[in-house]
Amino acid sequence: MIKHKNIIWQDLLKKEKKKRYFISLIKKINTDISNDKIIYPKKKYIFNIFKKIKFEKIKVVILGQDPYYGINQANGLAFSVMPGIIIPPTLKNIYKALKFDIVNFNIPNHGYLIDWVTQGVMLLNSILTVVKGHPYSHSNIGWEIFTNNIIKMISDYHKNIVFLLWGSYAQKKSLLIEKEKHLILTTSHPSPLSCYKGFYFCKHFSKTNKYLIDNKKNPINWNIKNI
Repeated sequence: MIKHKNIIWQDLLKKEKKKRYFISLIKKINTDISNDKIIYPKKKYIFNIFKKIKFEKIKVVILGQDPYYGINQANGLAFSVMPGIIIPPTLKNIYKALKFDIVNFNIPNHGYLIDWVTQGVMLLNSILTVVKGHPYSHSNIGWEIFTNNIIKMISDYHKNIVFLLWGSYAQKKSLLIEKEKHLILTTSHPSPLSCYKGFYFCKHFSKTNKYLIDNKKNPINWNIKNI
């Protein structure tokens, strides 16, 4: 088996980009752009999570569905927005759950989650692009094949990763994960439509840190520096 330290995202992307499904999905995106549709995130941010975290540094995977579809919200990190952008309701709910769960957690003045990523939290959307104003508009064009491969690779080549699967869509991805090697935590989605079904009080963040410590890994500092 390939050691995880030898896995480089650039090599994976290069390999996937040659596959038929990937060529087809890029063609779909380019067609949308040529038809004057606005695609989020901006092209330079589509693979942003793969630029910000090395494969061997992953400790936690938080799985989202598809990017924010409002103006300049999406930045290639699931649930995150760039500094200066109003914090979306879903992320506000994540902060509320953290406030309930983590002692001394302070809700930051922005929604840029890079501080988590640099500690090994992979914020991965299952679908990496969206048409402005149209959620799920790029579902079933090939992104799910790509990100399913990513999830399975993380499961195969790592051990003791925490997978946070929020909502029924994300929970279906548990079939890609070796449950004997990793910790899977599930609850309702943090969106305003379903956060009250268990998300607020799930304590996933403290449970994540306990598991990491139990497996001799550094816990995540969930606090985010103000800007």
